[in-house]
Amino acid sequence: MSFQGEQYPGVKAPAAETDGFRLNHTMLRIKDPQAALDFYSRVFGMQVLRRLDFEEMQFSLYFLAKLEAGDEVPEDKARRSVWTFSQKGLLELTHNWGTEDQADFAYHDGNAEPQGFGHICFSVPDLDAAEAWFDANEVEFIKRSDQGKMPDVVFVKDVDGYWIEVVEAARMADKGD
Repeated sequence: MSFQGEQYPGVKAPAAETDGFRLNHTMLRIKDPQAALDFYSRVFGMQVLRRLDFEEMQFSLYFLAKLEAGDEVPEDKARRSVWTFSQKGLLELTHNWGTEDQADFAYHDGNAEPQGFGHICFSVPDLDAAEAWFDANEVEFIKRSDQGKMPDVVFVKDVDGYWIEVVEAARMADKGD
């Protein structure tokens, strides 16, 4: 691998001790697992790789991925857990039991004040087709590809109000400096 990363103040060369480190997943807290799992499986085609329940602490973790041809997911739960925690780009949905029964309950989406967490992102092969798919599935748009100061970038919301950026890689070549 010859690419060494873009260099800016504060960037350090990776230490040998970090060899093998990889970003495995991003976690979002969800109110209602049935609604969230419906959204991510139906709208984004994700599959649940593993569910882990922690009864004493009253929460469940759902690890989702957009599997591709050739992915060989073990059937055995223990082996599948190991496989899951060795992957890249997973989404962990965390459900604290009982939140689904609280009418006024909502998580902070990170984009309201005070801002913090911003969004997750999916790349798609055809942004126009994705927008049509979102319309057909009544997905709430924050921004369409022809709106705002950044064309060719879409933002939608999931059922918990989290923002999801959607891009087509080929349309990103001329963005930024």
